Order: sequence, then structure tokens, then C-alpha cells
Amino acid sequence: MFKQLAPVTRTLIIANVLVYVLQNVLGSQMVLNFALWPLDPGLFADAPAFQVWQLVSYAFLHDTSNLAHIFFNMFALYMFGSEIERLLGPRRYIVYYVVCVVGAAVAQLLVMHWRGGDPYPTVGASGGVFGLLLAFGMAYPHRRLMLLFPPIPMPAWLFVTLYGVLELVLGVTGTQQGVAHFAHLGGMAAGFVLLQIWRRRRR
Repeated sequence: MFKQLAPVTRTLIIANVLVYVLQNVLGSQMVLNFALWPLDPGLFADAPAFQVWQLVSYAFLHDTSNLAHIFFNMFALYMFGSEIERLLGPRRYIVYYVVCVVGAAVAQLLVMHWRGGDPYPTVGASGGVFGLLLAFGMAYPHRRLMLLFPPIPMPAWLFVTLYGVLELVLGVTGTQQGVAHFAHLGGMAAGFVLLQIWRRRRR
């Protein structure tokens, strides 16, 4: 079944898993160098500095203390990645995924700068995954998706809309501390803008 995945999606999953293994071997060194750190650490002089490569590298790191973090991100890549890759083609798929990842990073940096507080690293492929989820909902709006909890089927457009609204509410209210809700929304927003640009060019 894994061999049936589209090539770029399969490569992304393998890369994330390999980096996860490296994180467990090298410890915090990977997070210090490749996680997304705030632009301005403020009074925290010992905080790692922001580097431009972190706009992408953070998306290949995950919380090693929470196996569900990488599991659900890779599960979403497995579920939605191949269909979007076949729809866009490998090259555009790579561009789309990277744009979503960077868009998520920019949104998170802005929120961290605005909120201030202790500098903390952002990791995870969720920004790219939420971009893929948005693309799936736009491309196949009437495809039925099943929620895990509770197991309720609904059309893709409704699933994506509700998920986006939920992320906005959780982000604004500060619920689920430690989850980068605005990064998820940033990934969706960046993906939406890019899809609209491509759609207009095609016309």
C-alpha cells in the first residue's frame, strides 16, 4: 500500500520519519538548529536565533515526546497527499507544499512577535498538511470524509470549513496551549492564495 503512494508524497513521509529518528538520536540539537524560533527573542539572550532555513526545516521536525504528533501528520499526508500530487503534478505539488509550509511559518512568526512571552520553538508538518487539506476540499468538495472523533461522515468542503473555523476559535481563545493554530491557518491561507493565482493564470 505504501508503494502506491505518489512519489513526492512518499518521499515527504520517509523524510519526516528519518528526521524524527535523528531527533531521538541527537536530542535537542536538531530543535535548536532547525526548529522555527522567534524573530526577536527579546530579553531572552540565550534563545536560539532565527535563521531563514527554519522557514522550511521546522516542518520536518516533530515533538519526540508525543508520538501522536508525527503519526497524525503523516497519516494526513498519506490520506490526502497522493491525490493532490496527481492533481497538480509533482513539480506544482512541491511548490504548493513548500508555499504552505512557509506561509504557516510566517503566520506563526507574526503571532509570536505580537504575543511576546517566552521564546519557544515551532515544529511539525501541520502547516503543509492543512494546505493539502484545503486543496482537497476545493478540488473534491463533495467527497465524503469521516471524522475520527466522533465518526461522522460529511462532505469535504464542510469538513475543511469546520476545521478552519475551529482552528481560528482555538487560536483566538488561546485554547490548547502548545498547538500552533495560527500556523495551521497560515498554511491554509497561503495554499488558497497560490491556488487562486494558478487558477487565474490558467484562465
